[in-house]
Amino acid sequence: MRNSDVDGVALEITELDYAIGNRRLFSGLELSVAIGETLAVLGPSGSGKSTLLSCVLGLLRPDRGSVRVAGTEITKLGSRGLAKTRAESIGMVFQFGELLPELSPVENVALAAMLARKASADIYQRAQALLDELGVPEAKTSASLSGGERQRTAVARALINSPVLLLADEPTGALDAEARDKTAGMLFDVPKRHSCGMLLVTHDLAVAARADRVVSIVDGALETVSIKEAVS
Repeated sequence: MRNSDVDGVALEITELDYAIGNRRLFSGLELSVAIGETLAVLGPSGSGKSTLLSCVLGLLRPDRGSVRVAGTEITKLGSRGLAKTRAESIGMVFQFGELLPELSPVENVALAAMLARKASADIYQRAQALLDELGVPEAKTSASLSGGERQRTAVARALINSPVLLLADEPTGALDAEARDKTAGMLFDVPKRHSCGMLLVTHDLAVAARADRVVSIVDGALETVSIKEAVS
């Protein structure tokens, strides 16, 4: 059983402080994401959205505060512990997918399990099942897929290790309007179907409005934004 299954919390951040030089990005920032919940963080470039994801991933160490993923305190882990937690508890979707173009979709997805040492006899079957669920067609290489299909492949890759937390960094930012809407619709259905929480950062109000909750970074803290306000 995943630790967070006990209390239903995928991610909990408390009293987070982080500064770059003389610029303070976060000051006492508080955030929580429940299993099955989607939370969108709005803000322009430079507001700290991607920095927040980096703190959750343990790529950046905050000056103060706590970051718990699946019940594990990220800020106190060494490199080996961080790698284990990322592999077992966190799935990541990047803006441009970051697939290996020479590999097929199913190979890209299965590789994530292999790198996490979770490969099993049925790994390719599980990878294909995720791709089928997300509507990705079979292809010899990922390079032959459309932009939306590549992003759906990236989501399947993020889900192959059954994470408790899904992170998405501008996942529709490189797509046209039609592909954006299809991909966003699929993405926001994932947490309830796969029992994980999702933290998504974006500058796109229409995408953010699909989330259960929407917040923005203001003066180093998070402020709630109503969904109606987000699309007005």
